[in-house]
Amino acid sequence: MSEKFEIFNLDLKTGDSLKIKGKISSDAENFVINIGKSASDLGLHFNPRFNESTIVCNSKCSNCWQAEQRDSHLPFSRGSEVKFVINFQEDKFKVKLPDGREVEFPNRHGYDKITYLSVKGGFRVTSFKQD
Repeated sequence: MSEKFEIFNLDLKTGDSLKIKGKISSDAENFVINIGKSASDLGLHFNPRFNESTIVCNSKCSNCWQAEQRDSHLPFSRGSEVKFVINFQEDKFKVKLPDGREVEFPNRHGYDKITYLSVKGGFRVTSFKQD
């Protein structure tokens, strides 16, 4: 079953962090954490893909995907409980992975505020915190 967690009135400013904890389903092919202004304007699309053993990051502008960035470091597994910390900076997003390593992705749109968050796919959010 595909889970979906969505917030439309998030008030995330540069320098803030999001802590997302959850459980990856035992049959997950992938899951997605999106943050931005709306579903069609994303500053960060974070998409771990188990079938490809890679993490794909991207951004979306007016419903058009931009250039993908791929990282073959996948430090978590199906059925596990994990925590991600997403740090929103002026020039980039930093995603702290469960093993402490970070994935960086540029803030291509120059966002200074994030209002939209969605988590979809084989990941069930168990706790969510904004700092």
